[in-house]
Amino acid sequence: MSGTNQRIDGKRLWDSLMSMAEIGATPKGGVKRLTLTEVDRQGRDRFRGWCEALGLTVRVDAIGNMFARREGRDPARLPVLLGSHLDSQPSGGKFDGALGVIAGLEVMRTLNDLGITTEAPIELVNWTDEEGSRFGHSLMGSGAWAGVYPLDKVYGLQDVEGVTVDQALTAIGYKGEHPAKPFPADAYFELHIEQGPILEREGQQIGIVTGAQAQVWYDAVVTGQDAHAGTTPPSARRDALVTAARIIDLVDRMMRTRGEDGRGTVGQLHVLPNSRNVVPGEVRFSVEFRHPDFAEIERLAADFPREAAAIADGARTPLALTELFRLPAQPFDASCVDLVRQAAARLGLPAREIVSGAGHDAVYVARSVPTAMIFTPCKDGLSHNEAESIEPGEAEAGCQVLFEAVLARANRAL
Repeated sequence: MSGTNQRIDGKRLWDSLMSMAEIGATPKGGVKRLTLTEVDRQGRDRFRGWCEALGLTVRVDAIGNMFARREGRDPARLPVLLGSHLDSQPSGGKFDGALGVIAGLEVMRTLNDLGITTEAPIELVNWTDEEGSRFGHSLMGSGAWAGVYPLDKVYGLQDVEGVTVDQALTAIGYKGEHPAKPFPADAYFELHIEQGPILEREGQQIGIVTGAQAQVWYDAVVTGQDAHAGTTPPSARRDALVTAARIIDLVDRMMRTRGEDGRGTVGQLHVLPNSRNVVPGEVRFSVEFRHPDFAEIERLAADFPREAAAIADGARTPLALTELFRLPAQPFDASCVDLVRQAAARLGLPAREIVSGAGHDAVYVARSVPTAMIFTPCKDGLSHNEAESIEPGEAEAGCQVLFEAVLARANRAL
């Protein structure tokens, strides 16, 4: 990297990433830090300790989002935010989310090391439950903060053991006093691994993220009839799993007709009664589509329910399809994106513009705060997996770009 003499400490960044990865470490080298568990509390406590050791003021809002503030020279200026999340999937990797939080911590440490007082305050954020793996509601903390999800409804969400979000927050001591709602902020920057193969394939070190894809998600229930596997002939069968399989194939076909920009996934499947010798009488499954163009999502939202219902009706196995949400594509702020572009160029880092295929906290934050994201490559594009991996140099490069962009924004002329 060429460019600035103001360097983050790549070794310190990596050591801190590995230190956080000890909390919830799995035998296969990943992490399991499910949101609002005792393990999550340990991660939060370590993060809080690191922040307070730097002289940052940490506050927690009503959904558990953590904000660590470094004051600026001008108290009247709005803060520049940066961050991501510390929670993980049940068999997650070390870097998904944690990279953005720990890199933000390294930005703060470097500012302290260099004795820099920025014009605007800077706040490092750890958003609650980005993954959605415990309570079934991804982007929960940023969504509640942004006003997308009513707080009372979020509090009532339950995990598989019947524990509510409200109870879990209280149990780990992170139901904060500050309101979970947007406050005036100047910008938000989030560093994240790509979670896809494009940067690695093309030999790019930095993804300049211009926005996030449009999405539509469904819950599907096919109702057939339980029947004996040995005595029920084809003419008498109402096999819910066969119907579900045909609808899953429809999802795949609808994705592939849209080329490399298409995304269609069934990631959850529950078969009842789930017995070897019983024709399945009910199948519950998830369906999601994503695409950079919201017009394509609108077409999918019109065509998929109709075609899926036709498959189900033809098999005498009714389909109940519930649309969970439909999100338009979220463009990021042009001026913030340009700061990322300029930083990568100044540092001499190979970079390309990219649209985020995954949902991130930045998508909801962008509704009220000018936002940009930075991607680093990850090995084989693999994420949500214990084998998720990045190189120390990739983490350092992404963090240096984050440092440059945040510093430029915090010191910009008004």
